[in-house]
Amino acid sequence: MGEEPYFHVPAGEVAGVKIIDNTTRISKLASSFTLKPPVEGFDYFMNSPSWTFLIESPSGKKALFDLGVPKDWADMSPLITGMIKQYDWDINVEKDMADVLKEHGVLLDDIGSIIWSHFHWDHIGDCSTFPSSTDLVVGPGFKVALLPGYPAKEDSPVREKDFNRGRKVVEVDFETQQTVKLGDMEAIDFFGDGSFYLLDTPGHAIGHLAGLARTSKNPDTFIFMGGDLCHHAGEMRPSKYLPIPAEILPHPWIQHAQKPCPGALLENLQKSRGRAVDEPIYDPVMGHSMEETIETIKKAQEADGKDNIFFIFAHDDSLYGEVDLFPLSANQWKQKGWRQKLMWKFLKDFKQALELQQ
Repeated sequence: MGEEPYFHVPAGEVAGVKIIDNTTRISKLASSFTLKPPVEGFDYFMNSPSWTFLIESPSGKKALFDLGVPKDWADMSPLITGMIKQYDWDINVEKDMADVLKEHGVLLDDIGSIIWSHFHWDHIGDCSTFPSSTDLVVGPGFKVALLPGYPAKEDSPVREKDFNRGRKVVEVDFETQQTVKLGDMEAIDFFGDGSFYLLDTPGHAIGHLAGLARTSKNPDTFIFMGGDLCHHAGEMRPSKYLPIPAEILPHPWIQHAQKPCPGALLENLQKSRGRAVDEPIYDPVMGHSMEETIETIKKAQEADGKDNIFFIFAHDDSLYGEVDLFPLSANQWKQKGWRQKLMWKFLKDFKQALELQQ
């Protein structure tokens, strides 16, 4: 058993939550670009998603959290397209987020807000495909650093066309707005009814935000939308709240295995890399502020350690084939055992290294 985490959330209403596959797939991105120290055999991220969440308040207000990569990603800021070409990443996007919604009968006029966890190219989508009545919600410091966007601001990684046509850009401010403390994180009650919170999660990028949606009450359950506060579950786990179990079920890489994966393999892997058995497999590499990035991960580990919170970061490929996706609801995640099933599935990436520990 690990240390008991403290992550209290006040009583509130329940939001409808749907996890949307926005068709983003990113491959050939070196793991060393975001993670250290290396694990033998896991050299590249392949087929990484960038999940979108549709959140609906009890009053019917709708918001999107992140949009993934725009279909016409070659039309992004030259700063971004140049970087993609430099690193030779493989980017595939079949549809814009707006088209995914329309295919399932969601009216774009009903989307009150688009929330960017942060401004990086693989999260912002194409806001110009949404009506100007849809607000764009961003984190602290965004406007000064990035507006008016490319081409008016030549070195901006975001596009001016996402903000024109009279779209309101709402920058949240955790210092001047009314906040509540969730664990060690400052949060803003987005709909004003306790159903969905925006969390101050600085470090990875200017104004990085996370989301916390209440998916049931009595008992309370939540989905934590982590954005890029981490890029791999190995930056979060193991932790003092989620120590390595003696047996890992289901087996991370053998389907229908008769025997579980012994946790001793992961303990040996940690020791062979100079890591303590109760610290994450990885440290983050990239961030606007590495000190804040690491501190934010530590705070998020408290939430990740609660069995009534399902933590999903933007590029979590463990969800493929395991959870209900839009247009289906994600509110029943607890009853369907998604958290338990996916908690250690990320160890599939370390199959080669773990088998060497046998």
